Amino acid sequence: MQEELRLLARARALDQDALTEIHDTYYGPIFRYVALRVGDEETAADLTSEVFLRLLSALRDHTAPQNTLRGWLYGVASRVVSDHHRRQYRNPQVPLDETLAAAGLSVADSVHERLTWETVHQALTALTEDQQEVLALRFGYEMSIRDVAETIGKSEGAVKQLQARAVASLARIIARDQHG
Repeated sequence: MQEELRLLARARALDQDALTEIHDTYYGPIFRYVALRVGDEETAADLTSEVFLRLLSALRDHTAPQNTLRGWLYGVASRVVSDHHRRQYRNPQVPLDETLAAAGLSVADSVHERLTWETVHQALTALTEDQQEVLALRFGYEMSIRDVAETIGKSEGAVKQLQARAVASLARIIARDQHG
C-alpha cells in the first residue's frame, strides 16, 4: 500500500518512470477485466487504453486518485465498459475484420476457439450485473474476495455467494447450450 502511494505521488508529478511502472503493473489485469466484460480483445485493448488516457488526463488536471490507484483504475474501467455497452446498444456494429488464424493455429482451431469464447461471453451476459462484476474482478482483475467486497461495497460473504451463484449459472447455461 505504501509503495502504491509513493508511486501515485510520483505519477502526480508526471514522473515518466512512475507512469511507465503504473502502465506495466496495471495494464494486464485491467485488460483482462475489460475483455471479460466486452468479449472482444481488440475492443478491450482500445477501452483499456482509454482507461490509461483518463488517468493521464486526471493527473494533468490534478484530479487523480489520492489514496488507491488500483480502485480508481477499476472504477474508470467499469465506467468505460458501461459507456461502451451503451454505445453498442444504441448503435450495434458487426466487426468486419476478425482474425481467423491466431499464430500457430489452424483455421478450424481458430474458429473453435472463437466459438468457445463467444459461448462463454454469451453465458456471461445472461448473469446479473453484480455477478458479472464479481467474476470480472475475481478472475479478470485477479482481486481477492476482500478487495472485491471493498470495491463493490458488499460484504465478503455476499461476494462469495455472488461468485458461487455466477459460476453455477455459467455451468448450467453452457451445458444447456452445448446439449441443446
